[in-house]
Amino acid sequence: MATDVTAQAPDGTVLRPLKQDEWDKWYDSLVRAFGGVPESAEERSLWKRLTEVDHSLGVWDGDACVGTAGAFSFRLTVPGGAAVPTAGVTMVGVAATHRRRGVLTSMMRRQLDDVRASGRPLAALTASEPAIYGRFGYGAATHGLNIEIDTARVRLAVPPGTDEVRLRYAVPAEAVEVCEAVYARTVEERPGMIERLPGWEQIALLDAESNREGASPLQCVVAERDGEAVGYARFQVKPEWDTNGPAGTVVLRDTQALDPAAHAALWRFLFGIDLTSKLTAYGRPTDEAWQYLVSDIRRCGLRVRDALYVRLVDVGAALQARTYQAPLDVVLDVEDAFCPWNEGRWRLTGDAKGASCERTDDHADLALSVRELGSAYLGGVTLGALGAAGRVRELRPGALAEASTAFASTVAPWLPHGF
Repeated sequence: MATDVTAQAPDGTVLRPLKQDEWDKWYDSLVRAFGGVPESAEERSLWKRLTEVDHSLGVWDGDACVGTAGAFSFRLTVPGGAAVPTAGVTMVGVAATHRRRGVLTSMMRRQLDDVRASGRPLAALTASEPAIYGRFGYGAATHGLNIEIDTARVRLAVPPGTDEVRLRYAVPAEAVEVCEAVYARTVEERPGMIERLPGWEQIALLDAESNREGASPLQCVVAERDGEAVGYARFQVKPEWDTNGPAGTVVLRDTQALDPAAHAALWRFLFGIDLTSKLTAYGRPTDEAWQYLVSDIRRCGLRVRDALYVRLVDVGAALQARTYQAPLDVVLDVEDAFCPWNEGRWRLTGDAKGASCERTDDHADLALSVRELGSAYLGGVTLGALGAAGRVRELRPGALAEASTAFASTVAPWLPHGF
C-alpha cells in the first residue's frame, strides 16, 4: 500500500497517493502521455475497476496531474513453481510538459520504498521504452515470440491422440470460467505466468469494434477429452481476398492446452480455418511446441521481442523463493545504488528442493548488479550470456558456469498478457 504521505517532487510538484475520486483525471493524464487516443468505454471501465488505488501514485502541479504510476498485487510463478508476491508496475506516465525534471525518478523511488514496506520481494513491468527502466534496476527477464505463419504452405505433423480431442465453438463470455480453469492449471508450470485475481479474466474478453481493424468479433473454441476441458483458443478472423481468391488471416489472441495432443488439436484447427492462408500471434512462448510440429519453420515469420522486466526488491527473499536446477553454493556481490538495502555480498545455496540466501562477509564468487539478477531470475536469460557481455564478473574460476546452469529453467519463462 502506498504510504499516506505527501512529498515534494521536482519543480514544486507534489507526489502523493491517488484518491478514488481523482481516478478519471489521473487516467486522462496517462492516456495523454501515451498519445491521447481514447480507449473504448468498456476498456476504460475495466481498468478503472482493476486499478488498485491504494497502490497508485500521482504527481500534481497545482490541480493538474502530471505523473502517474500504479501497481497491481500479483503472484508471479518462479522456477520451482512457487507463486511469489509481486508488484505489477503499471500505468506509468509523465506529462510531456514535465519531462526530464525527475518526475519519473521520484515516482520510482517512492514506489519501490512502498513495495519493500509491503513485504513483496519482486516488482515487474512491461516497458513501453526499454531504455527507461534499467537505471531503476529492472532487467529483461522474459521474451515473447511474434509469428506470421503461411498456413497455405506450412503443415503440422501432430502427435498420437490428437484425433481423440474434440473441439467445440463457445461464446467467449460464456466459456470464460472453463478457460480460466485451464489457465489456472498451467500457471505453476512456467515461470513468468501470473495467478489471475478476480476481474482479470475480463482482459481477454475485451473486444471493442474500434480495435478490430477489419477482423471479426472475438471467437472461442474449447478442446475437450472425455467431457473435460483440456484447452482453448480465442481468436479473430480477418477476411481478405486477392486476385487468387481468399487470403484471410487468423489472429490468435490467446491459447492454452494441458497436454501435447490438445495443443496440436487447437493449432491444427487454427491452421485449417476456411478462407484463410495466414495465422498471426503476438508474444507467444519462445519454446512453444507448435514450432516442432511445422513442416517449414522459415515460413513462420518468427520475431522475438522483450516482454517482462523483473526487479528484485528484496534480494535475499527473492533468491530463496525459487529453486535451482543444479546444486549451488555461490557468493554474489550485488550492486544496487537505487535500492541500497540490497547492496553487498549474499551467499546463495540451493538446489531443486529449495534455497537460502543470507548476508555474508565471505569473498565473492560473482559480481553483478541487481539488473542482471532481474534478467536471470526467471531462468530465461543465462548468467553465462550476461557474463559474455561483461555484465557479470567471475571472481572465482568456474563460478559463472555453475551459477548459470543452476539459475536456468527447463521451460522458457513467459508473460501470458500485459498489464
